[in-house]
Amino acid sequence: MSDNVTVTLTVNKRERTAKVPARSTLAELIRDHLRLSGTNLGCEQGVCGACTVLVDELPMRACLVLAASCQGTEVVTVEGLDGPDADRLRAAFSREGALQCGFCTPGMLISAYDLVRRREEITREQACVSMAGNICRCTGYNGIIRAVCSATAEGIQHESAHAHDHADTTA
Repeated sequence: MSDNVTVTLTVNKRERTAKVPARSTLAELIRDHLRLSGTNLGCEQGVCGACTVLVDELPMRACLVLAASCQGTEVVTVEGLDGPDADRLRAAFSREGALQCGFCTPGMLISAYDLVRRREEITREQACVSMAGNICRCTGYNGIIRAVCSATAEGIQHESAHAHDHADTTA
């Protein structure tokens, strides 16, 4: 029996196939085999959140997920975040000073993107709870939480304005 498995999955809208050791994590597949370095490995125990990616639209710790279990899934890494929500989020992180060394930023952006795309109003406390699984040792979190709240509010406003504009044209 071989110690390697072949995994085919869609990563950032592109189908990819890799032959990896059966014990490889999704993080190892992403970094070592697909050469996407935005997904960082920190604690490798699922605590720090630096390796957070979306797997079938759900945030997951790539260091805890076996690559073989992702057969046929759709994975989005920080390199694959696109569209207006991602743009709003990146701008808010920059504007609010939510970046420092950058190590935690990819996982923070993925977790925050999951909140922003839901289009739900969020309080500062809710943002803190939602982002608690991502550790940052540099920024003190205030800029990150402001950025998450700001991007979420902007997304809601944009959707509301778009719905209002659409209602005006169909009336």
